[in-house]
Amino acid sequence: MRSPASSPTMIGRESDLEALRDELETVRRDGGLRAVVIGGEAGIGKSRLLAEFLAEAEGTATVLLGRCVDLGNDGAPYAPFAAILRRLIELRGLDAVLDAAGHGAGVLSVLLPELADDSAVPARTGAERLYELVTVLFETLSAEQPLVLAVEDLHWADTATLELLRFIVRMAERGRLLVVLSYRTDEITRGHPLRAYLAELERTRRVTRWELARLGRGQVEALITRLLGCEPDAATVDRVYEMSEGVPFFVEELIGIDGLATGEDLPETLRELLLARFEKLSDSGQRLLRLVSAGGVCVDHELLSAVYEGTPDELDAAAREAVVANVLVADSTEYTFRHALVREAIHADLLPGERTRFHMRFAEALEASPQRSATQLSTHWLAAHDLRRAFLSSLEAMSEARMSYAYATAAAMGDRALELWDSVPDAEELSARWLKTGGRTELLARTASALRNAGDNERALALVNVALETAGELPPARQARLLRDKAQYLQNLNRAGVLELLQSALDVVPPHTLPAGDGLRPQLLAELAARYMLAARFDEAVTMATQAIAEAGESSDALRSIAYNILGSSLVSVGSVERGLAELDEARRLAEHDVGAELRYAVNASDAMNNLGRYAEAVLIAEGGVREARARGVERSSGVILSSNTVEPLLALGELDRAEALLDPALALDPPPSFRAHLQRMKLWITLWRGDLETTETLLRRWHGGLRTLGELEVQSELGVARLAAEVAIARGDAFDAWEHTAPVRAATHRPLPAYDLPVLAAAARALADVAFHSPQERADRDDPIDVAAETSGLDAALAAIEGWPTAVAWGPLIRAELATALAAATELPADADVPAADRFDGARVAWDAAVEAAASPLAPAHLHPYALVRAARVARAAGDRPAAERLAVSARDEAERTGFGLLADAAGALISSRGNRAVGGPAALGPGAPLTEREEQVLALIEQGLSNKQIGEVLFISAKTASVHVSSILRKVGAASRTEAVYRASRTSR
Repeated sequence: MRSPASSPTMIGRESDLEALRDELETVRRDGGLRAVVIGGEAGIGKSRLLAEFLAEAEGTATVLLGRCVDLGNDGAPYAPFAAILRRLIELRGLDAVLDAAGHGAGVLSVLLPELADDSAVPARTGAERLYELVTVLFETLSAEQPLVLAVEDLHWADTATLELLRFIVRMAERGRLLVVLSYRTDEITRGHPLRAYLAELERTRRVTRWELARLGRGQVEALITRLLGCEPDAATVDRVYEMSEGVPFFVEELIGIDGLATGEDLPETLRELLLARFEKLSDSGQRLLRLVSAGGVCVDHELLSAVYEGTPDELDAAAREAVVANVLVADSTEYTFRHALVREAIHADLLPGERTRFHMRFAEALEASPQRSATQLSTHWLAAHDLRRAFLSSLEAMSEARMSYAYATAAAMGDRALELWDSVPDAEELSARWLKTGGRTELLARTASALRNAGDNERALALVNVALETAGELPPARQARLLRDKAQYLQNLNRAGVLELLQSALDVVPPHTLPAGDGLRPQLLAELAARYMLAARFDEAVTMATQAIAEAGESSDALRSIAYNILGSSLVSVGSVERGLAELDEARRLAEHDVGAELRYAVNASDAMNNLGRYAEAVLIAEGGVREARARGVERSSGVILSSNTVEPLLALGELDRAEALLDPALALDPPPSFRAHLQRMKLWITLWRGDLETTETLLRRWHGGLRTLGELEVQSELGVARLAAEVAIARGDAFDAWEHTAPVRAATHRPLPAYDLPVLAAAARALADVAFHSPQERADRDDPIDVAAETSGLDAALAAIEGWPTAVAWGPLIRAELATALAAATELPADADVPAADRFDGARVAWDAAVEAAASPLAPAHLHPYALVRAARVARAAGDRPAAERLAVSARDEAERTGFGLLADAAGALISSRGNRAVGGPAALGPGAPLTEREEQVLALIEQGLSNKQIGEVLFISAKTASVHVSSILRKVGAASRTEAVYRASRTSR
C-alpha cells in the first residue's frame, strides 16, 4: 500500500503555526499592519506551514495568496499581485474592489490588463500612484475583517513586486492587514536583490522574520509514523533520517518509495530522490509532467490544454495520475508541482529537442492567450532558440514593463534585446515598431533609462557612454538628450561633470535650431539653473532660469513653473526677498494642473520661508503640498517626502515629536540622494539635540560617506554636514575637531549662502570659544596652530557680510557672544597676576545678555534660547558669579526639558549641580564652569598636595603627558591661569 504524500498533520512546526496565529490575532485586536517573513531551504516545509495557516485563517479573514514565477532572472512584473487581485475580485466582486480603490481605480490595470479603462496614469507619479492605490485597496477591504496577504517564493520575485511589497509593509496604516512572505534561503546567493531587501525589512518594527529548522531524529520518527500509520523500526528511522538530513519533503519522498522497509532500491542521489515518484508513472503521465515543467511551477489549465498534443480526456487522465501520485496539485484553474524542486529536476532532465519543442508550444499558445505576457514569451522563445521572435518579444516586454513601472524587468529585457541584436539580421527594421528611430543607439539609451529608474546608475552610465559613441549619427536633439541623460546619471551618483554635460547639451542645440514648441532647450536651461543654484552660483542660476522662462514661451506651464521656482529660490538666497517670493508665487500659479510642478513648488517655497525664519509659513506651504499629493493619490510617497520638508521648520518651532514622526517614513522610501542627505542630517540633528550622542555618532559613521560625497557637489549639503559634524564634536568635548569641521564656511573661496552660513558660523564660534579655554601652549602645539584673536576677527568679518539677513537677528548676537567669550578665555595672564575673573569676562557677559534676548525672537530656532542661557550660565560661573550661573542654568534646564532638547537639559543640569555631580558630554563639556570628571578630581587633589605632573602620573599610573592634559583641562574648566588659582577656584565652587 502506497503511503500518503504528506502527513495529515504537521510535525515540528507547531510553534511556527502558533506564532502565525498570534500575529493574526494581534492584527485583529490592534489593527494596523504586521508582516512575517519565513525563510528556509528547499523542502523544509514553508509551503505546508503556509497552507495550514491560510486554510485555518479563511474562517476569520480574507485570505489572498500569490506565488512568484520562476523565469530565471526575468521574473514577470507583479506576477503574485495579478493572482491576488483576481482572487480578491472573485471573493468580493469587481464593483466592491473598484469602489475600495477609489478615484484612481483605473491604475489597477497595471496589475490586471483586463481592467484597463480610460483612466490616465501620470507618467511622473505612475509607480507611486500604483503603490498607494494598492495599499489603500488592502486597507479599505481589511477594515471590517482582517486580510491576510501571502506571497510565496519571494526569491523569484521581480524588483517591481519587491518594491510594491516594501511600500505596503512600510506605509500601510489603517485596516487590519497581515503580510506573510516566504523565500528559499539556499537561493539567496551573494548579490541577490532579496538580500538587501530582507535586511531592510528587518529594521522595521512591523516585521518578524525567522527561518524553519530541520527536523530532529525524534520529529523524523514521528513524521514517518504518521505517514506509515504504524511505528517504524529503528533501522528505517536511522536510514531515512540520515538520507533526508531532517528535511520534511525528503522524508516524505523516501517513505513513498517501494522497498523502503527492506532497504532495497533506495535513491543514492538527490536527483534520483526527486524523480522517484515521477519515474513510477506511466509514459503518458511522464510526458505530461515534462511538458508542464517547461511552463513553470504553476500552469493554467487552459494554457496547458493549448500546448498538450493529446485529447482532453488523455490530458485529464495523465493529470489525474500525476495528482494521485502526489507530483502535481490541482485547484480550480491551474496545476502546481507539489514542490518546486521536483519541477526543477524534471525540467533539467529534458532532452535538448524536448526542451526546444515544449518551450515553443508554450510561446505559441501564449501569443494567442488573453493572459499574454511578453516577458514570459521572451523567455520561452529564447529557450526555443527562435532568436528573431525572442528579440521581438523582448522589445515588447521592455515596453510593457516600462508602462507598468517595472523598470528592473524593462532593463533586463533591454539587455536581452541588445545581446540578440547581432544575431538577428534585420534587427534594425524589426525594432522600428518599438523604438521608432535610432535603432541600437536608441535601445541603449532606453535600457540605460530603465536601469536608472531601477536604481542602477552605474550600469546606466556605462550604457549611455556606449550610446554616445555612435550619437554622431543621430539628430542634434537626440544627441542633446543623451548628454542630458548622462548628466542625470552622474548627478544620481553624486559625481562631478553635471554642469559641463548640460552645457554641452545646450551647445548641441543652439537657439532657434529646434522646431517651435520643442521644450528641450528650456528643460536643459532649467536643469542647468538648478545645478547652479545648488552650487551657490546664484547669479548664473538667475540668468539660466530667466532664459528658460523666455524660451519656454507659452508651451508648458509645468516647465515654466519649475523655472520660476529656481529663479525665485535663487533670488531669495541672495537677499532679493520680495522679488524672489513674487517669482515663487508665479511658480505656484503655473503649477496648478501638474502634480510634479505643484510638489516642487511646495518644496522650494517652504524652504525659502524656512530660510527666512518664517517657520510657521513654511509648515503651512508644505502641508498644502501634502494635501495636493493626497488628492493626486501619492500621499504616502511624494506626499511623505514633501511632508518631511516640514521637519526643519518644525524643529525650529520646537515641535520635535512631530518632526521626528515625519522623518522615518520619508527615509524608508529611499528618496533621491540629495533629499535623502537632507533627511539624514535632520535625523542626526534631532538625535543629537535630544541628547543621544552615542546613536548620533553611530548614524554619522554609517551615513558619512554619502553625505560627504554629496557635499562635494552641493554647497548646501557641504555646509549642512559641516554644521552637524562640528556640533557632534562639540558635544563630544573635542573643540579642535569641531573647529576643523567648520573649515568650509571659513574658506577664502566660499560663496556666501546666508541661510546656511549662519548656523555654521555659530558652530565655528562655539568651537573657537571652547578652543580658547585650552592653554596657549596647547593651541600652539597643534600642526595648525589656532590664533584665537585672528580667527575671531575673521568670523566677525564673515558675520558682518551677512548681518542684514533676516535670521541674522537671532544668530548674529549669538555668534558675537561666542566670539567675545573666545577673546576673554584666550587672554594670556601671568601666573601671579591678580586680575578678577569678573573683569576678565565682563565683555562676554554683556554679549551673552544680548544673545539671550535675541534668541527669544520669533526668527530664532527654538533651541537657541535655552542654548544661549546655558552658555551665559557657563560664563557667569567662570566669572565667579555663582548665583547668576544657577539662575540662568535653571531657566535653561526648565525650557530645554519642556521642549525636549535633552542635550541642553543635561548641560544645564551639570551647571546647577555641585562639583561632585559630574556630567559627561553636552555643550558644557568644555569651557568655564564645566564639571570636572572623576579623574580630574583625582588630579586636582594631587595638585593641591603640590605634586608635579610627573609625580601625578606616577601616583595614578598614567604618563606625565596625560597628567599634563588633565591639568590643562582643569585650568580651563575652573577658569584659572595657574595651578594654585585652580585649587583656589575649585574650592570656592564646591562650597
